[in-house]
Amino acid sequence: MADYVLLYSGGKMPEGKEEQDAVMAAWNAWFGKLGGALKDAGNPFTPGAKSIGSDGSVSDGAGSGPPSGYSIVTADSLDEAVEKAKGSPVLQGGAGITVYETFAVM
Repeated sequence: MADYVLLYSGGKMPEGKEEQDAVMAAWNAWFGKLGGALKDAGNPFTPGAKSIGSDGSVSDGAGSGPPSGYSIVTADSLDEAVEKAKGSPVLQGGAGITVYETFAVM
């Protein structure tokens, strides 16, 4: 088993209480389906960001693209993590997902 970061990019925030409740219900249903494979439900990002270059320089904005949130799941392979990610409600909001395998180094 390995950990996989699901990096969300794009999409929109729900508008109004009714839409917010529906979106949260969809997220909770997906989290329930993932069960023990969900290691960190994650959170959305604000649009504000700063990037640090390899030379130590700091600039406003996202480095290579504006991510909008993340989750971390456990899976046996990258393909399995992708299958799990396909159920994410973030896709219904117009966002995309990039799946990365991660590993502990410390």
